[in-house]
Amino acid sequence: MKVVIVGGVAGGASTAARLRRLDEDAEIVILERTRFVSYANCGLPYYVGGVIADEDRLTLQTPGSFRSRFDIDVRVRNEAVSIDRASKTVRVRRLDDGTEYDEPYDVLVLSPGARALVPDMPGTDDPRVMTLRTVEDTLAMRGFVVGRKPTHAVVAGGGYIGLEVAENLVHMGVRVTLVQRPDHVLPPLDRDMAADVHHCLRANGVELLLSEAVTGFEGGGDRLRVMLRSGRVLEADMAVVALGVVPESDLASAAGLETGIKGAIVTDTHMRTSDPCIYAVGDAVQVREFVSGTDAVISLAGPANRQGRITADNICGIGSEDRGPQGSSVIKVFDMTVATTGLNEKTAKAAGIDYDKVYTYSASHATYYPGARNMSVKTLFEKGTGRILGAQIVGYEGADKRIDVIATAIRAGGDYRLLEELDLAYAPPYSSAKDPVNMAGFVIDNVVSGRIRQFFWDDVAEIAKDPSSLFVDVRSPEEYARGHLQGSVNIPVDCIRERMSEIPRDVHVRLICHSALRSYIAGRILMQNGYECSHLAGGYRLYSSVVEDAGIGSPDGPPCGQGRC
Repeated sequence: MKVVIVGGVAGGASTAARLRRLDEDAEIVILERTRFVSYANCGLPYYVGGVIADEDRLTLQTPGSFRSRFDIDVRVRNEAVSIDRASKTVRVRRLDDGTEYDEPYDVLVLSPGARALVPDMPGTDDPRVMTLRTVEDTLAMRGFVVGRKPTHAVVAGGGYIGLEVAENLVHMGVRVTLVQRPDHVLPPLDRDMAADVHHCLRANGVELLLSEAVTGFEGGGDRLRVMLRSGRVLEADMAVVALGVVPESDLASAAGLETGIKGAIVTDTHMRTSDPCIYAVGDAVQVREFVSGTDAVISLAGPANRQGRITADNICGIGSEDRGPQGSSVIKVFDMTVATTGLNEKTAKAAGIDYDKVYTYSASHATYYPGARNMSVKTLFEKGTGRILGAQIVGYEGADKRIDVIATAIRAGGDYRLLEELDLAYAPPYSSAKDPVNMAGFVIDNVVSGRIRQFFWDDVAEIAKDPSSLFVDVRSPEEYARGHLQGSVNIPVDCIRERMSEIPRDVHVRLICHSALRSYIAGRILMQNGYECSHLAGGYRLYSSVVEDAGIGSPDGPPCGQGRC
């Protein structure tokens, strides 16, 4: 059996290595058009910033190591240009000399990845306008930064690559302006959870232009002129276009294979394309998203590697199936950690799922042990069933650990009760007796059971117009004085019982505190005394961050905002 693999990075390399482990007699050929195989895409920005200092650390395997360990024929600088499905051959061009040849196959695996999205706008051919997708891109960008010592860079795009490039350029002493078309960075986050990321970027010197877009570039002088949709013109020494990626599926499409969203290659759960002799994996493939069951394109290394393994299994007669990724991801943004899994509000709405949400604000470990830092957790769940749909965490140490736990619960089809019941490891340096994951389950249980009702940051403006509602802020007078909702009254939670007579019984009491812990306690007191009430989910801390674009409280302070929670 001869297997030809087009593309030698995550999905292709994983397919090849797994295939050899399963079949010692198979003839395996990898065609890779760049000079590198099995390289660490996710590490590329950190080489630009000098965090990864050794170029060799970017590649996990070489053509030589593939040959010596796996007996695999890896041909770099060999580009697959067409597929003849009838004769089962691939037309290959040697990029070093332009000559072409036909490579026969019994089974073909397509792992072409995705290409950087560069819109049709003027000036993108200027060498100072760069993308970051391959090792060659990385070496060029690193060489430019070290050799030319730019003082100002414009980064177009606030996704994963855009933020990682921005951070690493800042580490290299470059002033960065980040331009993002939507109103928040990191599309897997909802806007409310991205607000703290915005504060972090600005605190580290990044100029953030939201709801703005780059429309073109002008060179011709020492400085690069960057045109924006608003009419503003920025002058910079370099620009990085990081507007996302699109599937590199031209080869498949030209061969008549079925394609779908964004032109991605359609496969079944065994990773077979519409041609049973051709498989496809990685960023070029359309997948069935695990939580919603809808079609999606998810460009992440984990799913690509798993798909490679599944493909090799099926080529060798093992009926492995891909149940679909759920988009679990994590990114470092300076000292902050941002992690997501499953659905956000946008994708839940698009899938037609009736959902609800809770916000929790928890310390990474016991607050009495030094070094605890807070994390914001947003958890989505399905109304009626309580099934966990997704989570977003913005914090510091421990955020990645918690998103992995929730991702596992989602994979198990768990509901909020599972989050409550999880028996998680605890010691003061690592967690709390009530882990942040448990806390999310507890809060969902309170909402589902009706022990508390919620309103949200984007409801406040409309509620303020309602004369039958009264905002009661249960924080301390000192906290209240530093900022509060207009028209609210301040009755600290510890005084709520003796001052209950000050609260009219013919209004809906809208309770507010720093993080929604004290307002929940106040709500339980008032509800058991016959009041109709609800509280601000996420608290004034979240409202201030999103609506007023201002951060209050400290990530190192008590989660509830006062000395003793």
